[in-house]
Amino acid sequence: MTSGSLRFTDADLDFLVSVVAPDVKDKAKLRQLIQQDEDFRDSFIGDKRTFRQVVADEELFLKISPRLYFEILLRKARKEMEAASHTIEIEGTKKIAVFDTKEVVELISRQPVLLYLAEMLSSFTKIESYSISYRVRKGIWRKIRFNDLDIDSLTRFCESVDEEHRLGFFKRIADICLFMLGVFPGYVQFSYRYPSTGELRPQQVGRVRRNATEYLEEGRKFYKLAAEHPAAGTYGLSEVFWLFHANFHAAQKPLNFIAEHYLHYKKHSMFGIQGQ
Repeated sequence: MTSGSLRFTDADLDFLVSVVAPDVKDKAKLRQLIQQDEDFRDSFIGDKRTFRQVVADEELFLKISPRLYFEILLRKARKEMEAASHTIEIEGTKKIAVFDTKEVVELISRQPVLLYLAEMLSSFTKIESYSISYRVRKGIWRKIRFNDLDIDSLTRFCESVDEEHRLGFFKRIADICLFMLGVFPGYVQFSYRYPSTGELRPQQVGRVRRNATEYLEEGRKFYKLAAEHPAAGTYGLSEVFWLFHANFHAAQKPLNFIAEHYLHYKKHSMFGIQGQ
C-alpha cells in the first residue's frame, strides 16, 4: 500500500526522455532530474508530445508501467476538463450536462489525488484470486475464496479479520466502487437491470445486487472507514480517503472522461472486464 507516489521504471524514464527530449546528450542527468524534481517530472508527463505518443502507439500500455500510462491520461483529462464548461452524466439513455467542472478540476489538481487515481487504475489491470483459511474457534477452520474485484467476498473476509488488518480491505472495496462507476458505469447499469426491458435482474445467492447509487454510498462508506483507520495516517492516505469520501461523485468524473475519450473499447482488455 502506498500514498500514491509514482515509482518510475527504466522503461518509463526511457520513454519520457525519448519523446520529450530526444536530442539531449546527457540522458542520465535528465533521468535523474525527472526522478528527483516533482515539477520537472510533471512537465514531462503533461507534455503534449507524451500524450500524442500514448494515442499513436497502441502497444504502449505494454511498454511502460500502467501507473505512468494512466497518469498521462489523467493529466490530459484535467487539461481538457479545465477548458470545458460542463461534464456529462448519463441517466438511462439520456445525456445530461452538469456544470461541475470547477469542483472536479480542483479535486484532480491535488497531486496526491491524481497519483492515487493513477495507482488505483493500475491495480485493476491484474485481478488476483485468493483462497484463505482462518480459524473460527479452536479446532474449527473455515476457507474463504475471493478475488480483489468482488465486493461481497472482500466484505465477508474483512469482517473476519482483526481490526488492525482491515485497512487494505476498506481501501480496496471503496476503490472497486469508484473504479466501476468511473470506468464501467454501463456495466453497473447492465448488471442491475435488463437493458431491453428495464426489469431488475434476479438476485444471486451470496451476491448483493447494486445500482449506481448503492455503489456510490458503499464507496463513500468504505473511504470513511479507511480514513478513520489508525494505519491510514502511517501510509499518508488519510487526506485522500477523506477527500474521496466527501467528493466521491466528483472523483468519478476524470475516470468517466478517460474511459469515454481515451480508452474506448480498449478498457475491456486492459482490465479484463466484459460487459457494457
